[in-house]
Amino acid sequence: MIMTKTKIIDIHIHGINGYDTRTTVEDHILQIAEIMGSQGISEIIPTIFPATINVMRANLAVIKKAMELQKTEDRSQKTEAKIIGVHLEGPFLNPLKCGALNAITFIEPSEYNFKELIEGFEDIIKIITIAPEINHTAKLIKKITDMGIIVSMGHSDATYVEAEAGFHAGAKGITHIFNAMRGFHHRELGIAGFGLLNQDIYIEVIADPYHLHPQTLELIFKIKNPERIILISDSVKETTPFTKYQGVTNAHGKLLGGCMTIAESSKRLIEIGFDKDIIMKCITENPERYLIQ
Repeated sequence: MIMTKTKIIDIHIHGINGYDTRTTVEDHILQIAEIMGSQGISEIIPTIFPATINVMRANLAVIKKAMELQKTEDRSQKTEAKIIGVHLEGPFLNPLKCGALNAITFIEPSEYNFKELIEGFEDIIKIITIAPEINHTAKLIKKITDMGIIVSMGHSDATYVEAEAGFHAGAKGITHIFNAMRGFHHRELGIAGFGLLNQDIYIEVIADPYHLHPQTLELIFKIKNPERIILISDSVKETTPFTKYQGVTNAHGKLLGGCMTIAESSKRLIEIGFDKDIIMKCITENPERYLIQ
C-alpha cells in the first residue's frame, strides 16, 4: 500500500469484495467506502451501472443516503473513504462498445431522458459518461456541462472528429481510455487517439495487469500530458483487495472490471519503472483538479 498525506481519489469504482452500487441498502455503499478506506483511498466516487431510469434513480438514492450518513453519524472509529459524489456510467452509451455493460439498457441521449434520470440528484452527480457520437449529443453535453457536471466520453465508437466535437461541446474527460471504445487505426485515430493527442482533455486509465498492455501504458505516459492522466480502479464486486491479482472476468473471459485498487495499481507502476512523482499525481492532484475546475 502507498501511504501519503495527500488525498488519494478514485473517481470510478463500482464495488469491491462482494458489494457494489447495484443495491438498495445504504450499508453496502458504506461497506465499499470502508474497504476502500482500509486500502489507503481517501475519497471515492461510486459509479452506477446503466440500467432502467428507475433502477439508476434507486441506486442514486441509496448513495445519497450513504453520503448523508457519513456526514451525520459519528464515524470517527472507521477508516472510510469519503463519498464525494456519483459517476453515472451511462445510460447514454453506444451498444457497439458496451464492454461488460448491458447494452439493452442504453437509451436515447435526449434532454427528456436526462431530466428524468437526474432530477432531485443534481447535487451529488459529479460525472456522466456519454458516447459523443450518438444522435448529435453535443447539445446535451453542453447542457450537462453548464450544470457543473463533468462529461466524460466513453463506451464509444466515436471517430477522432466526433470525439473532438464532444470536447468542444464541453466534455472534459475520457472514460478508461482504450477500453470499450473504437480501436486506434493509422487512418482513423478514433476517440483513443484524440484522448492521447489532445493535451487538455483528461483520461482515465485502468492500470491493472489486464486492461492495458505494459507498452500501451508506456505509450500513454510518453505522449499524454501527465497532468491529465487519472488512474482509476474500475473495481467491481468481484474485485478482492490484497489477493493474487487475477483478471475479473465472466464465464466467457470478458473483463468485468479492474482487479486492483488505485493504491495498488500505482505501486505496481512505480515498481515496474514509471516515475513515482508522476504516478502519485495521477491518483492525487490530477483527479482533484479534474473535479474542481
